[in-house]
Amino acid sequence: MRAHKESHLIICVCLFLVSFSSHMSSTGPFSCISKRQFNLNGMHKFGDVILGGIFTLNFYTESSELYFTSEPNHPICFGFHPLGFRLAQTMAFAVEEINRNSILLPNTLLGYNLYDSCGILWNSLSAALSMISGSGEPFQLNESCYGYPPVLGIVGDSSSTRTIAISSLINGNNCFYLYIGQVSYYSTCSCLTDRGRFPSFFRTIPSDAFQVRAMLQIVRRFKWTWLGLLISDDDYGLNVARSFQSDLAESGRGCLAYLEALPKRNDLDQLQRIVGIMKKSTSQVRNFQRTITIVWMASEAWSTAVVLQTPSYMPFLAGTLGIFVSPGTEFEGQTQEKLCTGNEILKNVDTEFLDLSNLRPEYNVYKAVYALAHALHDLLQCVPGSGPFKGQSCARLQGLEPWQLLYYMQKVNFTTDFGDQVSFDESGDVLPIYDVMNWMWLSDGSTEVKNVGEVKELASEIDDLILKEDQIFWNFESKKPPKSVCSESCPPGTRMAIKKGEPVCCFDCIPCSEGKVSNKTDSTQCTSCSEEFWSNPQRDHCEPKIIEFLSFIEPLGISLTTASLFGALLCLIVFGIFIHHRTTPVVRANNSELSFLILLSLKLCFMCSLLFIGHPRLSTCQLRQAAFGISFVLCVSCILVKTMVVLAVFKASKPGGGNSLKWFGVMQQRGTVLFLTLIQAAICTTWLMSSSPTPHKNTQYYKEKITVECVVGSTVGFVVLLGYIGLLAILSFLLAFLARNLPDNFNEAKFITFSMLVFCAVWIAFIPAYINSPGKYADAVEVFAILASSFGLLLALFGPKCYIIILKPEKNNKKALMGRGTPRS
Repeated sequence: MRAHKESHLIICVCLFLVSFSSHMSSTGPFSCISKRQFNLNGMHKFGDVILGGIFTLNFYTESSELYFTSEPNHPICFGFHPLGFRLAQTMAFAVEEINRNSILLPNTLLGYNLYDSCGILWNSLSAALSMISGSGEPFQLNESCYGYPPVLGIVGDSSSTRTIAISSLINGNNCFYLYIGQVSYYSTCSCLTDRGRFPSFFRTIPSDAFQVRAMLQIVRRFKWTWLGLLISDDDYGLNVARSFQSDLAESGRGCLAYLEALPKRNDLDQLQRIVGIMKKSTSQVRNFQRTITIVWMASEAWSTAVVLQTPSYMPFLAGTLGIFVSPGTEFEGQTQEKLCTGNEILKNVDTEFLDLSNLRPEYNVYKAVYALAHALHDLLQCVPGSGPFKGQSCARLQGLEPWQLLYYMQKVNFTTDFGDQVSFDESGDVLPIYDVMNWMWLSDGSTEVKNVGEVKELASEIDDLILKEDQIFWNFESKKPPKSVCSESCPPGTRMAIKKGEPVCCFDCIPCSEGKVSNKTDSTQCTSCSEEFWSNPQRDHCEPKIIEFLSFIEPLGISLTTASLFGALLCLIVFGIFIHHRTTPVVRANNSELSFLILLSLKLCFMCSLLFIGHPRLSTCQLRQAAFGISFVLCVSCILVKTMVVLAVFKASKPGGGNSLKWFGVMQQRGTVLFLTLIQAAICTTWLMSSSPTPHKNTQYYKEKITVECVVGSTVGFVVLLGYIGLLAILSFLLAFLARNLPDNFNEAKFITFSMLVFCAVWIAFIPAYINSPGKYADAVEVFAILASSFGLLLALFGPKCYIIILKPEKNNKKALMGRGTPRS
């Protein structure tokens, strides 16, 4: 409703200006009288350049409602406001000081028009309109009219709402285009930084955006995330709330548990309302968090408010932390001397008007006047031909337009006599320096607001907070900063899971799943480790995955290595026994050359199993299968030839079969073994050249491990290699099986039959076991198959012979071998 009334008020002002302009045009250039006189209180000083000022000199007003059916009455102001009067006097003081300065604006006299707004929008707009048009008194249009000329810059207002309305008027957003420079000393609404809406607005007090960021730095320092917000129900408060919530959302470090806007009332009612809300919100926060600790954070508007520092309020306001724009202590000291010239002792004069303990607003007014003066000084120093305006021209004091001053206002950069630098950023804001104030409740019942820190350089996004934590008064038994969280922080190794239907600050901490980590506090998600890394048990960092392969140092590897070496040693022992007894009938009757070749191939089989143990490399992956395939083919081909020789000998023992031995002489035996072995060598060579086995890091078997294995490369090559060994083994088994009924003195066929039966059984069982065994266990299965088949061949073929040679030497003779029995039917 209020916004609706204000919009109608702007329309009325525009209509008034149109009427005023038409009247002037009809009466000629020398008739400089407006149709309406504003009933405004103010102070005036003539000068070459006039600056305007709008201040609240009175508290209260009486005015009629606006119904737009009749002309409204002028508002009546009453209730003296000492602070507003001091602000107006400060502007007058600054203008007089500049006029006495021989360096700043020499030969130029500053004047001022100061008006009382009474704290209402109507008077503020009326004052602004009077200043920009010169209405209320005759004003100079040409040589025939004299009076107070329109102002070139305005200092004011204190309220953000009134400042927005004034700025909208003088920036030409409604009726006409003026662009008069406006410098506020107390309006902090961050909305005023919008250069599109307020192109000529500046201020010497930091905006709410800086204030909010300063407060949030304190919040983050103490890790408070569960916050409440109490604001005034106007442009100032609502913009603070939006800025506060926006910064909380961007940082992700806090949320609002409580928010309430207070409607604007008179000061007494408002104070009682604030106290009631404070008590209510304190109770709510206590009930929610089940704690009795609460800290109030004060904005700059009430961070030093004496009216709240009373015994009735301090039990729950003590310990308050507030931010406070640096007041300029040197300015305070010097102003105390300049404002009074009599014999007064100010410390003994206890009046609100002479209370100079906090001159922050006055210092902001002082800097605003000097900012306008320095801009005007820079404008007048312009050298023709190098100016900033069209054709590189300069502005002149005669015919100076207000918009020409804005160019120099944006570039203002000076240092006051009190050591403070003043400049404006691209939005018209000054870079702030905040003091951090703490409300202390002393043991004698008195209160003290003490400076305990400083926040500065906020525009550079640097967290530059200096805080004397050991000097802060906490209104709790622990005397330590309290915790203010809905949920405790989630440690590394967990992630935050927002509770459904609750604010973002209320969450559960969910441990990261396997393979994912979070290495910082309050992570919103867990990050997956890369392929070769895995999460540690705490889930706070990734570790290299365990490299798994059939190792020589693990129990399984040690067992297989021991068995392999034992088999090779056993082959060597048997070989030695046969060498030592090479002249005995047992050795000679069983084709000793092939027996020695079988022992050699078996030893190679035992040794090649070692290639399957240890870290797979390209060389071992290529060599292991070739060595395995060739060694076993050599062994099985010898057994096959030996079986064929047994059959040939038996056939030659029958009438008419003597010619059969000529095909199985020594050279033929050697040639057959060599030919069969070369076929396997050709298969291995083709396989290695076309698609060689290579080491591979497999992450599919186990998520937390890397299995290093040898991939066969060409599956066809591997199948052909095994198939060829199997073909020779089956052929040997069939021939030996056919010779199983030979006479006892030819029982070599029985041993070959049994050995081939063991060999085939082992490798038939190997195939499904190998396919279903992951990683290193596949290598272990293959090694086991090699060892089992090798031991089976060694024991079946050479066990009975060694038994006779060592334990039954009396049977190791030709007579015993030749007369062992009769042929079977």
